[in-house]
Amino acid sequence: MATTSTVESAPQTRVISLTVRGMTCASCAARVQSRLNELEDVTATVNYATDRATITAPSHLPLTALLEAVEQAGYEADAPAESGTPSSDAAADDVRVRYLRRRLIVAALLFMPLCDGSLAFSLVPLLRFPGWQWVMTALALPVVTWAAWPMYVAALRAARHGTSTMDTLVSIGIVASTAWSEYVMFFRDHREKAQSVVEVLFRQASGAIYLDVAAGVTTFLLAGRFYEAISRRRTGDVLRSLASVGAKEAVVLGVQGEESRVPVEDVQVGDSLVVRSGETVPADGRVLRGSSTIDQSMLTGESVPVRVVEGEAVIGGTIVLSGHIVVVATGVGPDTELARMVALVEAAQNDKAAVQRLADRIARVFVPAVLAIALGTVAIWMVTTASTNRSFSAGLAVLIIACPCALGLATPTALFVATGRAAQMGVFIKGYEALEASRAVDTVVFDKTGTVTEGAPSVLDLFSLMDGDARRVLRYAGAVELSSEHAIASAVVAGARNEFPDLPEVEGFFSEPGLGVGGAVEGHQVLVGNRRFLSEKGITVHEEVLEWCMTWEHKGSTTVLVALDDHAMGALAVADAVKDSAHEAVSRLRAMGIRCLLLSGDTEVVTEAVGEQLGVDGVVAQVLPTEKVSFVQDLQSQGRVVGMVGDGVNDGPVLVAADLGLALGSGTDVAINAAGMILVGDSLQSVPDAIGLARQALRTIRMNLVWAFGYNVVAIPLAACGLLNPLLAAASMALSSSFVVWNSARLRRFQQ
Repeated sequence: MATTSTVESAPQTRVISLTVRGMTCASCAARVQSRLNELEDVTATVNYATDRATITAPSHLPLTALLEAVEQAGYEADAPAESGTPSSDAAADDVRVRYLRRRLIVAALLFMPLCDGSLAFSLVPLLRFPGWQWVMTALALPVVTWAAWPMYVAALRAARHGTSTMDTLVSIGIVASTAWSEYVMFFRDHREKAQSVVEVLFRQASGAIYLDVAAGVTTFLLAGRFYEAISRRRTGDVLRSLASVGAKEAVVLGVQGEESRVPVEDVQVGDSLVVRSGETVPADGRVLRGSSTIDQSMLTGESVPVRVVEGEAVIGGTIVLSGHIVVVATGVGPDTELARMVALVEAAQNDKAAVQRLADRIARVFVPAVLAIALGTVAIWMVTTASTNRSFSAGLAVLIIACPCALGLATPTALFVATGRAAQMGVFIKGYEALEASRAVDTVVFDKTGTVTEGAPSVLDLFSLMDGDARRVLRYAGAVELSSEHAIASAVVAGARNEFPDLPEVEGFFSEPGLGVGGAVEGHQVLVGNRRFLSEKGITVHEEVLEWCMTWEHKGSTTVLVALDDHAMGALAVADAVKDSAHEAVSRLRAMGIRCLLLSGDTEVVTEAVGEQLGVDGVVAQVLPTEKVSFVQDLQSQGRVVGMVGDGVNDGPVLVAADLGLALGSGTDVAINAAGMILVGDSLQSVPDAIGLARQALRTIRMNLVWAFGYNVVAIPLAACGLLNPLLAAASMALSSSFVVWNSARLRRFQQ
């Protein structure tokens, strides 16, 4: 039983994912998709490589109507089931692999004696002994009946609904070659001799036997499908391994301090969870008490453990290597970051490129066209040569060689493998559009705070014009910033609390993104922000304060001005260390020919100091969130294809505006929802990894499509002209599909 799910997308519509059983080629998927789209207000996409139908349907449309539509197309579908689990997908994959393996073994074992016998008895009729026909028939029957049975079932299912598929071509080819061979063996003159070896090899001899073709078609096709099933299972194992890294049990801390061990399914948001060294964090959360070193390699692909302390977030599925922490759960079950990321990968694997949709439309008319070409080939050869054998051979070769397997597998197989490999590397690709966008990215723009910097700045120094206790500047600033979500605000609050554990309450709090915040504290109107913020409020900053700020900014620190009752009374110097991975990431991107820019709302001096450390090609400072979008659009108007890397709430609009949005998985939900790729963890090494993998996936897809289209364009005319023996046609058809699967499977070993 395969996993299926239903997701509400809007009050009037719903998105349903069905697992379609019985599809064997791209034309099958195109047929199911066409039948579903005939329903009123239904939009469906069917992916042959994943056996999934993703359907947007009106809420009032019963599920049975969708299942019946699939059945009317000649296939079966599994209804959504809440109990579906990744393990059920694994079981289905294993069943298919075993099913194909048994038939492949039988076909392969009998193929060689059938091939040798067919060639020998065609080439040297004197080798024919009494009863040789029965021996050949006995060897052929298990192959052309039991081993080829899956193709017959699919062809008959399609025929019952007045349609044809790739299996129709294969079945006709197997039955025709077997029937002709039986006719030759039992009813033709056995004393006929072949005129030459060349004639036999190209199947032009009048006494040619085609049992090797029937066995070859069956064996090669089963081999291709078996390899495809193995590849699908291995890629599915990546998602299943990710989904299985979570803890099975959790230790919940009670209100009285007592500990109780419960199944992880029973953990609720707000529960306090005790996690000791060697244990797995059971849910997304925030460290309430303690500190620890965390192994995030299963999620991020990074082998270096990270240190977490009180107040920092942890991801469910990571492993505590040392220490003892208490975590308050913020996300459980399907709401965990891991579950959302796995869902993103599954959605991406069901996605389709525009070129693949074209391939599906071609596949829909391909089979009837091939049948017509095969019949035309037989007729023309009969008229021109009057040779039944030669006519039959050419028509049979056309039927066999034209199977559009490679065409249907070209894009989805590569995407399937690429998204699985990306997940192993800590990169989650939302869909095919992100892959397509990465192909032409020539400029990557980095947000500064929290993206290229650690996002955990601290207050280094303060300056005050206030009489008495200079620390009052820090106290007032901390009180106002307490309501802000910016990383700089967190640093100010942390610094203030070190000096004043109890900060006063703020009234009338307001925030102007990219500029500053304000509010009333103990009867005073307090403003905290940059120079532009105070200037817009009509506040003049004393020269002494400005000089102090310039000194710290030249050191790479960010300065925050504090105004009290319309007077600039002081400033704070806040420093945020640049991530160790940032410089290497920029170097790798530049080596790939990508221009790197740094974008920040901070001052020009600070931004340039950070940019110099990174080695970027340019910096843009003092940019508001709305201006970030305009900046990216200006780059696009210059012909640049822009990738944007960000993590904050204010990065959401610019991540959408960019051609490719990349959000750090440690960032906000707004950024993650807006981006096309999610980078789990904080390492910026994932940026060149993601773009490099996406580009390699696109190269693989283009190679697959060129091969698939080119193969059919060249091979069908050759077969129709009688230049391809049916056995060679069968081998080349199967090898074509196997090449596409093998070429895509190479992405599993991708290393940047």
